[in-house]
Amino acid sequence: MSRRQVKGDYIETETGNKVSRKANLLGTQNMVLGGKVVIQPEVMIRGDLVRTAPSSSSSGGTAAPSTTAIQTGRYCFFSKGVVLRPPGRRYKGQFSHMPMRIGHHVFIGQDTVVQAATIGDHARIGKNCVIGEFAIIKECVEVLDGAVVPPNMVIPNYSIVAGQPARVVGEVPEGGGPDENGLRGLYSTVGNNPQNPDM
Repeated sequence: MSRRQVKGDYIETETGNKVSRKANLLGTQNMVLGGKVVIQPEVMIRGDLVRTAPSSSSSGGTAAPSTTAIQTGRYCFFSKGVVLRPPGRRYKGQFSHMPMRIGHHVFIGQDTVVQAATIGDHARIGKNCVIGEFAIIKECVEVLDGAVVPPNMVIPNYSIVAGQPARVVGEVPEGGGPDENGLRGLYSTVGNNPQNPDM
């Protein structure tokens, strides 16, 4: 029997991740959470969609392909209803999913669907957004509420994007990227013993 209490709305891991008991995480063995990650209720993370293993069998070859479907950095916040789904494509005649990488201090707003290849550090994605397959969101990017980022779009550092389809509409001022202390503060408001329950 575990020493940790079973009750509470969140499962809190040794690395400080806070995962809602009402979240839907599939294929957890294929996920790497960087620590201090918050996963709110109704979030769906599809770790079961992994890269298909190559069918090459050479004698003595013991290296297995990476089965990490989704990897996050520290202090990521996934709001209620977020869906993270690794992108997929046909490769050498076979359909396969590719890994999704999410940097440190990333906020993703409510009811947003993400199929990006990469989201850089200090990115902030609003609510009700769609991030298309293989999109690359670089560092310190802000995606405004309701934006639809087309598949394969690359959003440069310090950009603000909006619209359907999304386009760059401004720049985040230098040094004005999403506040990492804001995410640290937000982290402390979530869990079984929040520090500021009126959030």
